[in-house]
Parts: sequence; C-alpha cells; structure tokens
Amino acid sequence: MPSAKKQNNPAATRRAKLEDARRKERARERRNRVITIAAAVAVVAGLVAGGGYLMSATDKKDKADEQARTSPVTGEKSWDDLTQDHVGTPVDYPMNPPVGGDHDPVWMNCDADVHTEAIPNENAVHSLEHGAVWVTYNDKAKAADVDALSERVGRTPYSLMSPVADQKEPLMLSAWGKQLTVKSATDARVAQLFTKYVQGPQTPELGAACSGGVAE
Repeated sequence: MPSAKKQNNPAATRRAKLEDARRKERARERRNRVITIAAAVAVVAGLVAGGGYLMSATDKKDKADEQARTSPVTGEKSWDDLTQDHVGTPVDYPMNPPVGGDHDPVWMNCDADVHTEAIPNENAVHSLEHGAVWVTYNDKAKAADVDALSERVGRTPYSLMSPVADQKEPLMLSAWGKQLTVKSATDARVAQLFTKYVQGPQTPELGAACSGGVAE
C-alpha cells in the first residue's frame, strides 16, 4: 500500500497537472490544425467553384456575343456603295435618319454622347463612318424607351443618341449602311445591333476618334 507521503507528494501532483495541461494543449493544437486545414480546403474549393462559374459565365457571354456578331439582325435595312466625301454644304440623304454618304469634315461627338437636341445629319454621318451606332427617336417614342436607350448609349463608347423629329418611326438605330426600327428598347435586336455594329465590320474608318468633334 503506497504511503500517505507518496500519495500527497506535491511535486508529483504538480507534474501530473502539468502533463494533463500539456495533453489538453496538444489536443487543442490538433483540433485547430484540423479546423484550419478544413477551412483552407473549403476556401480553395470555393475559389475553384467560383472560378468555374465565372469562366462558364464568361464563356456563355463570349458565345452569345459571337452569335450576335455573326448572325443577321432580323428586319434591318442595308445600303451599299455609299459615298464618303467631305463636304461643307447640306446633303440631301435618301434615307432618314441617314446611314452614310457624303458628310461634314467634322464628326459629331459619339463617345457615349446623349444629345437632347437635334444634331446636324452631316456630322452624325461622319460619326457612323467612325463606327458609331446612332440611336434616334421622335415625339411618339415612350419616355421609358428613351430613358432606357439613353442609359445604354451613356455606357457605350462609339455610340450617340439624339431626337429626329421627322423620322418615320418612334425608335430607330443606325450604323454605317445599316438601319433598324424597333417598337421597344427591350427588343433583343437592340443589344444585338450594338454588339454587331459598334466598331463593327461595316465601319469604313475603324478606330477613328469619336471625341474631339462637335459637342452640340
């Protein structure tokens, strides 16, 4: 039978408590390592999944843009063999709004410019020559459509917008040699026309400036 002195040995008791504390500390460290590793794995998995989602979304957008660029815009009108001379006199265009032909030597600003007043056709046509899309409307256009198209133009370099009081339809979109009439700003062809013709293959002077021209 152990002696009372051995049972009540303070040094042995302290050693036992210290060893127990060390065991608990080692157990906590192991748990923390497991938690840290698990969290890191979860973060990496999340990044991989998120990256995969972003890549998938990007791929889908690229495919949609490519389809928009290569598919014809349903209902658009086209004109070929348009002249491109610079003139200092008014031009009698065969279409309204005009989509090409002789034009003023200075372009209309078309770096996401929304003009609230009518602009000269001759300057606007020069903008089309530089690869801009020109959105026009008359007083029959709905305010919501005008606002939505203004917002789109306002975030799109190489585009401009202005009222054309005597155009036949409320909402029209023009590029060099191309024109489309839509009933609403939500028409899917609006987005397609922007994708296809902003600095598109129809542009006679690709990369030419859309700022530094006529402001109003």
